[in-house]
Amino acid sequence: MDKQPVIFQDLGMMEYKKAWDYQEQLLQENVRRKTLIRKLQLTSDRIHLQDNYLETELQPTKNYLLFVEHPPVYTLGKNGNTANILINEKTRTLKGIEYFHTNRGGDITFHGPQQIVGYPILDLEKFETDIAKYLYKLEEVIIRTLAEYGIRAEHSRGETGVWIDPDKKGKERKICAIGVRTSRWITMHGFALNVNTDLSYFNFIIPCGIQNKQVTSLEKELGHKVDMDEVKEKLKNNFEKIFDVKLNKQLG
Repeated sequence: MDKQPVIFQDLGMMEYKKAWDYQEQLLQENVRRKTLIRKLQLTSDRIHLQDNYLETELQPTKNYLLFVEHPPVYTLGKNGNTANILINEKTRTLKGIEYFHTNRGGDITFHGPQQIVGYPILDLEKFETDIAKYLYKLEEVIIRTLAEYGIRAEHSRGETGVWIDPDKKGKERKICAIGVRTSRWITMHGFALNVNTDLSYFNFIIPCGIQNKQVTSLEKELGHKVDMDEVKEKLKNNFEKIFDVKLNKQLG
C-alpha cells in the first residue's frame, strides 16, 4: 500500500505572523476542498459536472510538514493565562520580542533562533481522527530523534510536550513544547524543539503555565552546539516512520 504523501517545506527564518498566516492559508484550502467534495457527494446532479471542473476543483486535501525558525516571540494559546507572562510590554518591546495570542492549544511559550519549529498540516481523516493519538505521535517523533543523540526523553502523564526526567521531582525539564489546532480534522501549529536556543528568554514567562519546572535544549544536555540541519534530517526521518508517510521536498 502506498504511503500518504506529505509536502515538506523548510521556510528558514520567518516572522511568526507570516508563518501563522501561511498555515491558515493551507488549512483553509484543505477545508474548502473537503467541504466542496462532501457537498457534491450529497447532490444528485453531481454526475453532470464537466470533467475539467472535477479535475480543477475536486482535488483531494494535501498534507504538509513545515519547518521554520522564528525571530524572538512569545505565543499564548487560545485558553492560556496572561498571568504566565512575567515581562511587561515596554520591556518586551525594548528586548525586541514579539507577542501573539494564538488559536492553538496550550499556554505561553517562546520561539526563537536555533529552535526548530515544526508545523504539520495534516488531514487526520487520512490517518486517525484521534487528537490524543496525534499528539502522542508528535511527541514520539521528538523522543526518537533525541534518542539518536543519546538523550532519553519521555512523555509526561497529563502534560503535552517532551520531557527529560519527568518523574524526578526537581529535575523535570522540557525540551520540546507542543500545541495544535484542528478544523474539520485538518491540523496546524505543532512542536518547538530547543536545539541551540537561548534559554534565557524563558526566564520572562512561566513556560506552558507549569510552575517550578525547567526548560532545556539539546545544546544544554549535550554540552555543545548541535548542527541544525542534522537535527532536521533526523526529525524528518522519524516523522516518516511514526506517521508512515513519504515526505516530498518542496522549496519554501
